[in-house]
Formats: sequence, structure tokens, C-alpha cells
Amino acid sequence: MTVEQQQPVTADRTEPTEARPRLGAPGLAGATGALLLLVVVLLGASLWHLTQGTSAIGAGDLVRWLFGDRDGSGPGADAGDVLIGSRVPRLAAGIAVGFALGVAGALFQSLARNALASPDTLAVTGGAYLAVTVVAAFGVTVPIWASGLTAFVGGSIAAFLVLGLAGGAGTATTRLVLAGSAVALALQAGTSTLLILFQEETTSLFAWGSGSLSQLGLRTFQQAAPVVVVCTGAALLLARRLDLLGLGDDSAAVLGVPVRSTRAVGTVLAVLLTAASVTLAGPIGFVGLFAPVIVRLCGRVLPALNRHAVLIPAAGLTGAVVVVAADALIRAMLGADEAISIPTGITTTLMGALVMIVLARRSRDSGPTRQTAAARVRVGSRVRFLVVLAVVVVATVAVTLLSLLAGDTWLKAGDLSLWLRGEAAPLIQFALDERAPRVAAAVLGGAALALSGALVQATCRNPLAEPGILGITGGAGVGAVVVVTGAGVSQAASNGAILVGAVTGALVAFALVYGLAWRHGLDADRLLLIGIGTWYGAAALTTFLLVRSNPWDTPRIYTWMSGTTYGRTFEQVLPVAVVLALALPLAWLVRRELDLLALDEDTPRLVGVRLEAVRLVVLVTAALLAATSVAAVGVVGFVGLVAPHMARALVGGRHARSVPVAILIGAVLLGGADLIGRTVIAPAQVPAGLVVALIGAPYFVYLLARSRA
Repeated sequence: MTVEQQQPVTADRTEPTEARPRLGAPGLAGATGALLLLVVVLLGASLWHLTQGTSAIGAGDLVRWLFGDRDGSGPGADAGDVLIGSRVPRLAAGIAVGFALGVAGALFQSLARNALASPDTLAVTGGAYLAVTVVAAFGVTVPIWASGLTAFVGGSIAAFLVLGLAGGAGTATTRLVLAGSAVALALQAGTSTLLILFQEETTSLFAWGSGSLSQLGLRTFQQAAPVVVVCTGAALLLARRLDLLGLGDDSAAVLGVPVRSTRAVGTVLAVLLTAASVTLAGPIGFVGLFAPVIVRLCGRVLPALNRHAVLIPAAGLTGAVVVVAADALIRAMLGADEAISIPTGITTTLMGALVMIVLARRSRDSGPTRQTAAARVRVGSRVRFLVVLAVVVVATVAVTLLSLLAGDTWLKAGDLSLWLRGEAAPLIQFALDERAPRVAAAVLGGAALALSGALVQATCRNPLAEPGILGITGGAGVGAVVVVTGAGVSQAASNGAILVGAVTGALVAFALVYGLAWRHGLDADRLLLIGIGTWYGAAALTTFLLVRSNPWDTPRIYTWMSGTTYGRTFEQVLPVAVVLALALPLAWLVRRELDLLALDEDTPRLVGVRLEAVRLVVLVTAALLAATSVAAVGVVGFVGLVAPHMARALVGGRHARSVPVAILIGAVLLGGADLIGRTVIAPAQVPAGLVVALIGAPYFVYLLARSRA
């Protein structure tokens, strides 16, 4: 069985016996009671939310104002201005956003018959955010309704791209989440590039990009609310079709459901709801994932909740409760003045990452007979291997030399010779002293990421895996940012401290993912899903640290988090070189074990391989490689994904041949990306990590499209 045919998590498929109970009088009463309970909980959370704010006006002042103290003479006279001008718009936005995302998530999960489908895992929020950023970056002035249309177009393209690449509705969980996460990573790279290149035009979009309920009035809410109401009503009209669609496409078609039109209309409604949410408050993460999941879990106790006529409004109300409560909670914990800069989406993303990990923990083993695309790649001839190896060696040398010569001032080969002998002119000496560490960081960092990716893909038996998707680079980024924001970028945060922080973060993230994925053995698909959840959680923590740091340092830290070689020194490059030098012999020694690991679970055991011990050593090595590369070049994605796959396509699946080729391809990729980022729009620069993502994203789309069969 291939990766594309693997079994989904237990919660993915809606069981017909549970999903379509008849609503008799007891069921109707229970459903009504559940909805009324959610309304009461939402009212309670809303009242608590109204008492949280930066002003000194509290609950007593609000009560006095509500009961008639509005003439300006009593202590509650100012409460009305605060309530109407600030707190009610924020509360209204929270309710509308949460309700919209809850309904959208319920639709996506039902249409895909997958418990991990959501606006986030389908990259809808990423597509909407990118579309809005493009409009802001290029100074296009549009009304609010047009902003919503822009977000809808971006989200629609992302959703249909992910579903198309993953193989449509009902696809396996790991494939769907991998497709959505990788597309979201590519969209995030595009957004980050625009945020860096157009800082003045997009300065307000960074915090908003994590979801902010701050409002200047009720105007935006009044324009978004009708969209939410109409789309929810339309979704309720599809309730019976969605109930039958849970039986499977063939069964639903036999019962008279127009499957294609139902799926198309449902997807459009879900994207419209997500676009309205993004327009109103930015991309608030993962509410669309765990709000429907909570309702479905409650459906085990109250089966009527599994009917879409009840599930859709219940998911919407649950989403509203989550957003409002999360916003009030963070203000109560940190204080309103401190929490004003913390996007609500950070809290919801952390909660969603936790739910994703819990769902992955409950997944079933996919079976030992799966064979991945990596294992099916033909074994190339020795002559082909030697030719390819020679070509990539020449390419690596060429990229290295060209990177040393290119820049604001183009140098000549003779200048490089003089610099090596210590006889260069001061201007040339200065230029090469600055460029050489950057080139070394890019080339060695790319090689380390490629080797890390090759090890991860062999261990997970999935050619679409990489250190970033396993949460390793995300953990390294969190560790490094903790050091940077805690010690100060320009003063006490030494290179050694950043390295220690990155390595510690990577190892902690790896230990967390590995420990949670272990359940009577290590299932590769469960490892990937938990890793992706950890990656999302690490991204939320990183954003939290950034928005709480010195605002003057935020752009510089954000640029580093996007993957850059700017200002690098040989001191920062040395750890990468050391770990790479130690990992290369290890990779050679375990080359046979890697070949066996890439096949299945049983074959290594049959030939006497200590499977878990080898897997642990290999993954720890991959984590160390990723951590040291993060300390040297920041957080870079796609190199660990693309380089090993290109190597296997060129020389075959045997790791004795594919690993050295992958390492050199990784060096060329990141070295070339750094060269492009430094020279194409000089004197401005684009971080190398973003250039790699923009180059790697189309190739990843090609991989997914090719592997659909």
C-alpha cells in the first residue's frame, strides 16, 4: 500500500450509524438543549469579555451605565463611550470570526471526511492572507467588501490547489495535511517576502497576520456579518446532503445526492466564511479545526449533534466561545495593557496544535506493507551516478565562486586570488571578508539541511517529509528567539548562546514529537502528523516572542526567522561544519540500514536490524544538523524536502549514492538562493530562506501532482 492509500486517523471517517441518527422527540430536545447551553456559555464569556480592557472601567461601571447612569453625572457615565467605542466592536468581531471559522471547519471536515481538514490545514487562511498582503504591498486602495473578495479569491485558489494535489475529498490524513502544510509554507514565504520588501506599506499586517480582534468600530463587522449569516443559512440547506455524503460518494449518489455540486457549493461557502473572518480579524488559527472536533466528540454522548442541521450551528457557537474566551483569557492573564499587542490567533493556534497532536495520537497504524515513492525509485547505473556527482560538484564550486564575486561591487577572479594571499586592496578585502562567511553559511547550511532531510525521509518512509515538517527547525527557531529576545539582539546574545538555544530547542521539539509518536512502536505517519502539530505550535510561540520583543528589533529578528546569511561570521558557521563532518561518516555507516528503513517496518527486523535504535540515532543526527543550520542561516524550509528527492530522481534510491548527491544539491540550492537574494534587487536583499521557498514550492507542487497516481 502506498503513502497515498494509507489509513486515516480513527476520527477521520464519520460512521454512518452515529452520523445520521433520526431526530425524534428526545433527540430534538437534546439538540435544542445543547444549542441553548452553548448560547448561555457564549453569553457568559461575552459578559466576561466586556469587563476586560485597558481603561479602569469595570463590571460595576458597566452595570450602572446599563441601568440608566448615562447623563454624565455618575461614576458610570464614561462606560458607554468605552463600551460602544472599543469593547463591543472587539466582542462582535470575536463572535463573528469564531462562528464563521467553526462553520467553515465543519464544512471542510464533512466534505473531506477528514477530522484534520480545516481552513488552516487546507491553506485557506494562508491564501487569503497572501492576497490581502499583495493588495496592501502594491498600494491598491479597495473598499472593505473588495478586501473580502480579495481574501476569497486567495483562499479559494489555495483550497482547490490543496484538495487537488492531495487527491480530492476523502484522501488519507497524512497526505492531506502534508499537502496543506507545504502549500501554507509556500504561501507564508510569499507573504513574508512582501512584508520584508514593503515594510512601510505592510507594517500593520505583521501582528494582524496572527489574528487580531482590534477594531476601530462596528463598520467592518456590519459588512462581514451578513456574509456569515447568509453562508451559514446556505450551509444548513445542505445539511441533509452532507449527512448522506458521510456514507461515501457512491452511496450518496445512489440516494440522489448530486455529489460534485454539493462538494463545490460547500467548499465555496466554507471559503467565503474564512474570507470574511480573515477580512475582519486576520487569520486566526485553528478555530476551524478544533471547534467541529469538540462538537463531534460530544456527539458520542449526544448523537443528535452529528446531524449537520445541529452540527453546523453548534460548531459555529463553539468557535465563537473559543475565540471570545481566548481573547478574554489572555487579557486577564497578562493584563489588558500587556495583552493589547498579543494577537488572539496565537492562543487559538496553540490550542489547535494541541488538538491536532491528540488526534494524531489516536491514529491507527497504517500497516507494515506500505511502500513509498522513495522505495520505488529505480537504481541508476554507476556511470550515471559518477556523471551526476561530477556535475553537482562543479555546480557547487561554481555557485561558491560566483557568490564570492557577486554583490554590490562585482569582483574578478584575480581579486579573489589576492584576497587569499592577503594582498588585496582594502575595499576588496572588506567585501570578501563580509561575503566569505555568508557563502560558507549558505553552502554548509544547505548541505546540512539536505542531509537532515534525507535521514528524515528514509526514517519516515515518506519523500514529502523534512526537518521543518517534523517540528525540528521550528523548535530550533523558538530556542534561538528565546535567547535573542531575552538577551538583546545587539548586545548579550552571543553566537554561542544562540547556538545553544537553537540546539536545545531542536532537541526538545524532537524529544516531544518522538515521545508523543511512540505507542507500542513508532508509526511513521503518526510521527509526521505530530511533527506538523508541533511545527504549528512552535510558529505560534515564535510569533508570541516576536510581538513581545523590542519593536525596533522585530523586523531584524523576523528576517532572520525567514532564513538569512546577513552579517554571518565564521564563528557561526563552524558548528555546522563540525556537525556535518561528524554526520557524514555516520550516514555512510548506516547506508544499508537507511535502504531497509525506506522499505517497510518488517524487512529491517527480518534481517537483524535494531530498528528503533537505528531510527533514534538517525533522527537525533537529523535534529542536530537542522539545529546548527538554524543557528547559522535561520529557519529555512524546502531544502531538506527538495534536495533528497532530486537526488533520488537523478541517481536512484540507494542511499550510498543519493545522500552525497543530495548534500551537494542542498549546498547549490541554498548557496544559489543566497546569491539571488543578494544581487537581484540590490542593494535591497531578500532572505535566502524565502528565495528557496519560492523556488521549492513549485517543485513540491510537482511532486504532489506526480505522486497522486
